[in-house]
This record gives sequence, C-alpha cells and structure tokens, in this order.
Amino acid sequence: MLLNRAFTTILFATMILAKPTISRAEGPTYAERLGWPAGTKAVIFHVDDVGMSHNSNMGGVKAIEDGVATSLSIMMPCSWVPEFAAYVKAHPQVDAGVHLTLTAEWKNYRWGPVAGGKAVPGLVDGDGYLWHGVADVVAHATADELEAEIRAQVDKMLSMGIEPTHLDSHMGTCFVPEYIDRYVKVGIEKKIPVLIFGGHMQHIGAEATAFKPLVLSIAEKVWNAGLPVIDDLVTRPTNAEDYEQRKAELTKLLHEMKPGVTEIIVHCTVQTEEFSLISGSGPAREAELRLMTDPDVKTFIKSEGIVLTTWRELKQRRQHAEN
Repeated sequence: MLLNRAFTTILFATMILAKPTISRAEGPTYAERLGWPAGTKAVIFHVDDVGMSHNSNMGGVKAIEDGVATSLSIMMPCSWVPEFAAYVKAHPQVDAGVHLTLTAEWKNYRWGPVAGGKAVPGLVDGDGYLWHGVADVVAHATADELEAEIRAQVDKMLSMGIEPTHLDSHMGTCFVPEYIDRYVKVGIEKKIPVLIFGGHMQHIGAEATAFKPLVLSIAEKVWNAGLPVIDDLVTRPTNAEDYEQRKAELTKLLHEMKPGVTEIIVHCTVQTEEFSLISGSGPAREAELRLMTDPDVKTFIKSEGIVLTTWRELKQRRQHAEN
C-alpha cells in the first residue's frame, strides 16, 4: 500500500502549506527522455508488500511468472523475507526493490524496525513495534531516525545478496515533506532509483494540484542526479467489488492513460485462511492477482501497444539518456 486515504490527506495538507519555488512547463514525457518514441505508454505493474507473508510471496511469484506484473518490492522488517530472498537469488532477473516499511498497520501481526528500537526510538510504539499509521510516525520520529531505518533496510537486502532495483514507500511514509529529502538522499547516494513521479501526473496529481510544483522540483533533483523519474503513479487501479467490473476499470484506465512512464501498484496474494488472520484485504488482493494473470488483460495490453517495463530498465535507460 503506497498512499492510503488517511495518509493522502496528511500529505496533501502538508504540501499545500509548503512553498514550492519552481514548476516545469509541459514538455517531453519521461518516457521520451528515457529514449522511447513520442507517444509511448510504458507501464510498470508493481506488486507491493512482498515478504509480508507466505501468501504475499506466492502472490508475487505468480503475478511475475504467470502474469503481466514486471516489478515488486520487499518489506524487509517482515518475517517472510528469507523465503522471498531465496527466490530472488534463484531468479536474479526479477525486478526487486525495497518497500521501505516504517509502519506496521495490522492488529495482530506486527513487526519492528530493522535498526532496532534503541537505535530509532521514535519509530516504535510502547510495545516495541513500528507505529500503526503514518500520522503516528510523523508525531514521534525524527528525520534522522527515519533515515537510519531506511539505511538499515537497504543494507539488510544488500547483506542478503540482493541488489535492489529501486526504493519505494509502504503507506507513503517517505513522501511526508519532513522525510522525503532523506528518502531521496539515500537513493542518490547509493545510486538506487527511487519512486518519484514528476511528469503529467494524470492520476496521482488529480487530487494534488496544489503541491505539483514541489513534486516537480524533487523529481528534477532526482533526474539531475542521474536516476530515472516516472510520469505518473496509480495507487489503486480499481475500486470495484465485482471482478468483471474490476477488469473493465483496469482496461479503461490503460486505454485512457496518457503517454509516459506509469507505475500501477497492485497487491497480489494467494488467499488462504492464514492470511485472513492478518487482514481482511485478502479477497481484494486475490482479485488483483487474478487481474495480473488474466489472459484478457494481457491481450488488451498488447492490442494497445503498451510497453511493459521495469525499474532495472529505467535505470539502464537513464544512464544513456541526455540531460
């Protein structure tokens, strides 16, 4: 989950209070700047929350191997990371990043910081686990503590023998104005792409026009540091309950999508009774897995001429792109 509704409210409210200094006129999309022809729709179907549970791992594998998903990210503080780390090492072509995890939102399944509670006391609650929500993190944790935990999670993946293809943010904590510079700082320093949107923002910008200039300034900073930037982000491709309606909404989104690089976030889980003890979101996650593996979706993507890409490819293209 990147931007849940509660966090979206916090993010937009705080960014509206910020004082952005620059904006960029409409120009070439980041897809064009990365070397694709004008008019190209390049899409990353990204699976969040891998490593959270065995069910999540199974969903991630199936979405990548049998479906149209092209990328995923791992929640390094969680208990099922070793299983998925073994899979990535056996399948090094998998586009796997760090899903920087600064919260532990479920009631009965919790996790603590990789750095340890004593190193980052502001990130933990009275029980020693990461806070349930983003607002709690903002109220208690310093930017130094957040940066320390980001580094610990990245270093943990590296120590397991996996080079992360990118960094992104569980529940969007890293996008809070007090923290976003630290998130970007680590990515630039380690030369790891970070999820930053800075193009037309057709979907992610629909509710956030007031802070678009600020986002564009951050995106240009990342681009100028030699890392890729995407044009848009879709945090929830469909809200429908009925599966066929879900599919219709996804294909409509793909058809109406503006050219550029767009990441579409999905949560894919093989639903079992065990996962229902963690969260009631299992049916929705299973439906998104079904979308990723639906032959009709794959056929539609091909018919639309949509290019499926990865963060690894974006980094490679950025290395050869003109400034």
